[in-house]
Amino acid sequence: MDLSNTLSPDCVRCAVEGTSKKKVLELIGQLAASRLAGAASFEVFESLLNRERLGSTGIGLGVAIPHGRLAGIHKPIAVLLTLSSPIDFDAIDNQPVDIVFALLVPEEQHEQHLQTLAAVAQRLNDKTMTRALRDAQSDQELYDLFVG
Repeated sequence: MDLSNTLSPDCVRCAVEGTSKKKVLELIGQLAASRLAGAASFEVFESLLNRERLGSTGIGLGVAIPHGRLAGIHKPIAVLLTLSSPIDFDAIDNQPVDIVFALLVPEEQHEQHLQTLAAVAQRLNDKTMTRALRDAQSDQELYDLFVG
């Protein structure tokens, strides 16, 4: 699956300071809102937070894939972050998280949501990929590694 249609370079940040899960979700909201006509960062944050309340999206091995649905958007939007220091994300393996890939999809696109999540999870379960992402030195390098 070509994720370059979902992830744009302006929604990628390398080695950001993330002091908590909430702060990281707020940053994702700010980055994603700049790409979404009509959606405020608070709406993005609330969508992600509501999903987290159902259970952590920390999939293990230092990776989290927060995701949510938004009314009024027409295509999926993604945000990719690496964190300068790992944070607690209530991951299934109880390990802190330092790679976060957030996905926001139109409210009605259930099947595409699942397919995109599966493609992202597969990519982030590759230890060679996660090692390279952690070693990235710039936003552009991080983007190129992920979509390449």
